[in-house]
Amino acid sequence: MQVTVKIKLEPTKEQADRLKTITADYICLVNQIVAKYVEADMNLRYSSKDIIANLPSAVKNQAIQDAKSVFARYKKTVRTNGKLRPADQKQIKVPVLKKPVAIWNNQNYSLKGNILSFPVIVDGKSKRIKVQAILTDYQRERLTGKSGSLRITQKSGKYIAQIAAEASAQHVKADNKVMGVDLGLKIPAVAVTEGGKTRFFGNGRQNKFIKRQHRSVRRKLGKLKKLKAIRRRHDKEQRWMKDQDHKISRQIINFAKENDVSAIHLEALSGIRQTARTSRKNEKNLHTWSFYRLA
Repeated sequence: MQVTVKIKLEPTKEQADRLKTITADYICLVNQIVAKYVEADMNLRYSSKDIIANLPSAVKNQAIQDAKSVFARYKKTVRTNGKLRPADQKQIKVPVLKKPVAIWNNQNYSLKGNILSFPVIVDGKSKRIKVQAILTDYQRERLTGKSGSLRITQKSGKYIAQIAAEASAQHVKADNKVMGVDLGLKIPAVAVTEGGKTRFFGNGRQNKFIKRQHRSVRRKLGKLKKLKAIRRRHDKEQRWMKDQDHKISRQIINFAKENDVSAIHLEALSGIRQTARTSRKNEKNLHTWSFYRLA
């Protein structure tokens, strides 16, 4: 499992100026590359040598990867929009990043004690700067696993470092509280704490009723050969399912916080279609089960 640890930074005035410059240059570069991709209507081959920017090579390469991701999402939106009937189509704008940010991969920064070190451009050359970081013991424990990328942003005039790290739940202390969550069709989620406190989440009957409605409408549209209408109806159902899962997951987290739970054990769902015994009327609901998103 990967977690993101947010760390407050206390840069000097000179370091803050350099962070302001590099975060602004980073999003400017990403936007420039995306614009070139859109103009060519394809991913162009770029390397740090092809890019003219006041950024270290590693940061340039990261900007190229981010631009590819932004362009891929844009193309997907364009394709989805193109499948709609002309009256429902919208004008798709090219995404433009506005919030200053800069990203370094895990090979180009280090965190030792309370010092975060990473490269920036100083007098035209790549040079590491050491910025004071404020870490709690809890944050240090979360960073003991394998580290991922470093992301620096600015919020309310203060700089925040976000470090992705692999977290393992195999070492749970005896004094920590654990909560189990069971997933199902009649009741989407049931949570039980170590103290025996139980909470039910979601409305399975409502879920099945809504899904039956959508299936019935799709069946009628299928007989009329209205394929575009079927696709739109399916997207509407998927959006509703995602919204329900999001609400349930938030309720589970809030329940865990209320009971000082430090670890949540979720039911293993691997191979459930083959192993679960279900009635014929629930078979369709099982095979279109969306609750993997709760994990």
